[in-house]
Amino acid sequence: MPIELDPAALGMRERLSHVDFLANARASAPAGFRMRTHADFEGTLERILCSHRPGEPLHVFAYGSLMWNPALMHDAQFKARIHGWHRSFCIRNFVGRGTPECPGLMLALDKGGCCNGVLLRIPASNVSEEVALLWRREMTWGTYDARWVTAWVDSAPVRALVFVVDRRHERYVGKLSPQETARLINCGRGALGTCSDYFDATVRKLRELGIRDAAMERLHAVVGHVPTS
Repeated sequence: MPIELDPAALGMRERLSHVDFLANARASAPAGFRMRTHADFEGTLERILCSHRPGEPLHVFAYGSLMWNPALMHDAQFKARIHGWHRSFCIRNFVGRGTPECPGLMLALDKGGCCNGVLLRIPASNVSEEVALLWRREMTWGTYDARWVTAWVDSAPVRALVFVVDRRHERYVGKLSPQETARLINCGRGALGTCSDYFDATVRKLRELGIRDAAMERLHAVVGHVPTS
C-alpha cells in the first residue's frame, strides 16, 4: 500500500504535475539564469530509466526536502547510509527559496565522507510516472546530476538513485564558513518560502528519524545567532 502523503506533499505533487510547470519555471527564472536544456533534461531521464531493470521497484535516497516533503508515491521507506558523499549547503539559491536580491543556500550531496538519510521505494508499476515528476523537481535547474549509488540498509546493499551537486555549475559555492552559510540560510526567501524554514524542517526530520548529523547540528547552533546582513 502506498504511504499516505500529507497536504504539503500533495500540494507539491500537484504543482509538479501541472502541464505548464516547465514553461512556468523557465519564464520565472532570473535573467542570465542557466537551466538544463530540454534535450539534456529528456536525455538524462531516459538514461536513468533505461538503466533501471523493468519490473523492479526503484529506490531514491533522500537527504533533504525529499525526507520531509517527498511528493512521491512510495510504498516503503528505510533509514539508509551512502558512502563517498556528504550533505552540504553548497548551492546558491535564486529561485524557489531565494531571489537575486535575497539569495539563499540549498542542500546537495557533495563529494567525500558519508551521509545518512532515507530510502524511498517506488513500486515497479509507478516508476516511470514518479521518476518523471522527480526529474521536474530536481533536474530542471541544472545544479544536480543524477546517478546510481549503493545505499546500505543495515548491512544490506540497495541500488539507489541520488541527486548530487554538479561542481561545474556556477551556482556551486563549495564549502563556505559556518557564518557565511548561516547568513545565506537566514537571508534566502522566495516564492516557495524561506531557506531557514527548509533548514529547520530538515533538522527536525533528522532528529525525528534518530539520524545524527554532527555538521547540521553545529550549523544549527550558528544559524540562530547570525544576522542576514
